[in-house]
Amino acid sequence: MRLVLFDIDGTLVLTKGAGRRALGAALLRVYGTAGLIDGYDFRGKTDPRIVADLMGAAGLAPEAIHAGLGDCFECYARGLVEEIGDGQCVTLLPGVADLVRRLDATEGVVLGLLTGNIEEGARIKLASTGLWPYFRTGAFGSDDGDRRRLPALAARRAHALTGHAFRPEDVLVIGDTPLDIECARAFGAVAVAVATGFHPYAELEAEKPDLVFESFAEFETAAARLLGSIT
Repeated sequence: MRLVLFDIDGTLVLTKGAGRRALGAALLRVYGTAGLIDGYDFRGKTDPRIVADLMGAAGLAPEAIHAGLGDCFECYARGLVEEIGDGQCVTLLPGVADLVRRLDATEGVVLGLLTGNIEEGARIKLASTGLWPYFRTGAFGSDDGDRRRLPALAARRAHALTGHAFRPEDVLVIGDTPLDIECARAFGAVAVAVATGFHPYAELEAEKPDLVFESFAEFETAAARLLGSIT
């Protein structure tokens, strides 16, 4: 069996800044400041790391940041629901829906998520796309602020779900940033990059992932390359 783990933002969907706006409002409400959020680089970061970076730079002590994290993410989730609304601000990236369905229909493939989003944020972002039910397992920013530890957790959860022990080489980690590639390598998984986020193809290619795509628009070709990499 093989485990295929997808990132969300920039890989499956774009949300037109909904997450940044919702988190900024939550930070302001819980901590009294959003820090320098407008200039902060969210790409590939987990939600807990984003909060820690922004609030640390704003002068808050680590203990105070940790103490407010639960309230912050509750507030963030409520705000994200309002930002996402009926899903009009959520754009599925080219070929993604067909690729997910194609992989889901393939015997021996288990689909999951590996994302810096907290689990509730991931659900909210994907709810309107119809893709959420395809992802049977995963690991989220709410599980660990260090993205490099998420592939191992996702593999353990997939083992518990299916009864099959997934070796690192049985796992694909698909994302749109160098940090996705880094976390795949930390586990020994197959690193797959796609240039549909905010890192261009050449920049991702320079990181030497196992596979790199401009997009998944040609989803049958993408599926064949992905499945070929794990046979």
